[in-house]
Amino acid sequence: MPSKFKEIKRRDDELRRQAMESMTRRRIYLDYNATAPLLPAARQAMLDALDAANPSSVHAEGRASRQIIDQARRNVAALFDAKPEHVVFTSGATEAANMLLTPNWQMGRSPVRYSRAYVSAADHPCVLSGGQFASDAVQQIAVRPDGVLDLDALRAALAAHDASAGLPLVMLHNANNETGVLQPVEDIASIVRAAGGLIIYDAVQAAGRIPLDISAGYADFFIVSSHKIGGPKGAGAIIGASDLLMPRPLIKGGGQEKSHRAGTENIPGIAGFGAAAREALAQLDGIEAIKNKRVRIEALIHQHAPGATIYGEGAGRLPNTVFFSMPGVKAETAQIAFDLAGVALSAGSACSSGKVGPSHVLKAMGHADQAGALRISIGSGTTDNDIEFFGTALEKFVSGRRRASAA
Repeated sequence: MPSKFKEIKRRDDELRRQAMESMTRRRIYLDYNATAPLLPAARQAMLDALDAANPSSVHAEGRASRQIIDQARRNVAALFDAKPEHVVFTSGATEAANMLLTPNWQMGRSPVRYSRAYVSAADHPCVLSGGQFASDAVQQIAVRPDGVLDLDALRAALAAHDASAGLPLVMLHNANNETGVLQPVEDIASIVRAAGGLIIYDAVQAAGRIPLDISAGYADFFIVSSHKIGGPKGAGAIIGASDLLMPRPLIKGGGQEKSHRAGTENIPGIAGFGAAAREALAQLDGIEAIKNKRVRIEALIHQHAPGATIYGEGAGRLPNTVFFSMPGVKAETAQIAFDLAGVALSAGSACSSGKVGPSHVLKAMGHADQAGALRISIGSGTTDNDIEFFGTALEKFVSGRRRASAA
């Protein structure tokens, strides 16, 4: 075997050994907002659907596959109190956002044009990109220092909208993926409705963590991602209040999803998504217990890291999310230290990992001078022992920095 390949094999073996050694030590997972652990029910649903036939086929096998999709559609719809026929499956929330962020819509056979998109300055990158809108047709709306949308800024932007060119389209997160800050959805809806606009919410982080009800009238559409609620990656959905007004298809081809999204359906992914949605709906009764654990985490942060800032602490937030920074500590440095200590958390959005610079969410909130922050996000699988383990790791990290500074 050539020496070059021997060296590559030696390195691979060493990396594998290090990975196995790391995983045998105790680790805790506090990064549910990046992806929630796959639920057993979702895993089983996927396994059961692996041999499914093409759901567009008319034979018995095809009809059985269609039933799997129909059941999943009912489960996803129930999580949003929507009608199953108003659910369109996609490959994920990014595709869903790009499908809805378009100037071109249809009301039956009649075209409807939206000339400008309005998004929050703290939105997820897939929303900030503006989808199919030209960059100069996307306007960012400021947020307050607590992360809540500036309603006066939204009202002023829509008042200045040129209705002669088309209607306004507003797409916002109803729960921020980094801070967990919740938006005043009903107040926003009243402003958008008064301007004749369409209101779409990125519900990726909110789904399964707070109740969502599209029948309440504050949203025309939601987008959701399977893997954020314990389902598989590679599946998502658009949930509509109705199917009278729909965007032109982003992916064209066959007549799948009522011609809204072409391509043979990802049956195992959709089956797992549906099972996760069913579990998420049942777990909404445990919101208060999750919130109590978040409160305990915040108490440990204030106890062991005096001077730490918890962003959005004074605003309504998801029950599972804490976004904080410590004076003089780079988020990346702390994240590596926690990882070595056996704690999996993130330095902001997983979609921004590897990028140099402060969080755009912190910048939008007026913290442009902050080098970054750490995000803790928990779920039903987070135990009291996990929280105490994090507290111990935090105490050791802070103490270690103090000793290093003293030396």
